[in-house]
Amino acid sequence: MTPFEIQRVFDAPRERAWNAWTEAEQLKHWWGPKGFTCTRCTVDLRPGGLMQYCLRSPDGQEMWGRFVYREIVKPQKLVFVVAFSDEKGGITRHPMSPDWPQQILSTVEFEAQGGKTKITVRWIPVEATALERKTFEDGRDSMKQGWTGTFEQLKAYLSL
Repeated sequence: MTPFEIQRVFDAPRERAWNAWTEAEQLKHWWGPKGFTCTRCTVDLRPGGLMQYCLRSPDGQEMWGRFVYREIVKPQKLVFVVAFSDEKGGITRHPMSPDWPQQILSTVEFEAQGGKTKITVRWIPVEATALERKTFEDGRDSMKQGWTGTFEQLKAYLSL
């Protein structure tokens, strides 16, 4: 299976972009699809550590999610497993797509380009069933749309 990949260049130095991805107080300002707000966020930035967040949709619904960090190479790369979760951090199904893979391996790379930073995100399902892999394949346009909105929010935050 080919990973989903998306990248953007941000007008911010790599250290600033890295901190925006790894500090809870900064993540609260931009994390999530466009229109969503991050109402809670905790970060335990170490291999095996947990980042947990709560997103509120424009209509007021809450969605919980989590990262479990696998690899941290400051300020170059983050590798973590993404999942929807309950408030206590237990893995749950996607609230709107029950056949979505329960866990996604995410690799985020930060490449310095002068005073700018190219961020590349790669996603691939972990331990997914055939149906979950098909749902992931069929969801590439939706992932692109979601990440485009998330990157727009990050761009706006980094420009402050």
